[in-house]
Amino acid sequence: MGAQWKAKHKDLAANAKGRLFGKLAKDIMIAARHGADPASNARLRLVVEQARKVSMPKDTLDRAIKKGAGLTGETVHFEHVVYEGYAPHRVPVMVECLTDNVNRAASDMRVLFRKGQLGTSGSVSWDFEHVGIIEAEPSSADADAETAAIEAGAQDVEPGDEEGTTIFLTDYADLDLVSRALPAQGFAVLSAKLGYKPKNPINPSSLNAEQLEEVESFLAAMDDNEDVQNVFAGLAA
Repeated sequence: MGAQWKAKHKDLAANAKGRLFGKLAKDIMIAARHGADPASNARLRLVVEQARKVSMPKDTLDRAIKKGAGLTGETVHFEHVVYEGYAPHRVPVMVECLTDNVNRAASDMRVLFRKGQLGTSGSVSWDFEHVGIIEAEPSSADADAETAAIEAGAQDVEPGDEEGTTIFLTDYADLDLVSRALPAQGFAVLSAKLGYKPKNPINPSSLNAEQLEEVESFLAAMDDNEDVQNVFAGLAA
């Protein structure tokens, strides 16, 4: 399922949209630590564009920026924790959490992984590449993704989650460099972040319908957790 697992038709449910807003608010708060003005904070600008794209309420957006920038007097502290293991039927999974309570997150992960297998550090990550993931859309009629990738320094391209978008995959250290280069190649950057791409993805056709449903249910439950920011599964698109 590409570089990042996403639930099917998730945007149709109101409660799912609320969870999406919560995840974006965390990204906004972290980005805003480096300045509350999107015009001078490239990371914040990208996340704000993502939030607007999914119609995050303006007051929610503004509040997250102010909290992250320390303008409300509140202390915002999230720890980044990565868990790795297997979904049912030995599908490898990398789970990124942003949490204000590491003990709670660890406890939740132990429960969620009961239907799979929680691994130790390094037990699954060897089968993933830590890469930059840039979602972009053409800003000119003659924009070509393959050419843009070569000129901007991306390693690979693949179709985006939405029609008309493209995922540019970069070396871990080149995310910002490629993000800045893509507009000159006719692509508007919608989001840019670090993530995990499976080296040996499992073809979903190797699983029967019941097995695939078990994997999907596991990933959906993981993604629903309040501390989970991103879920990367070793499934082919």
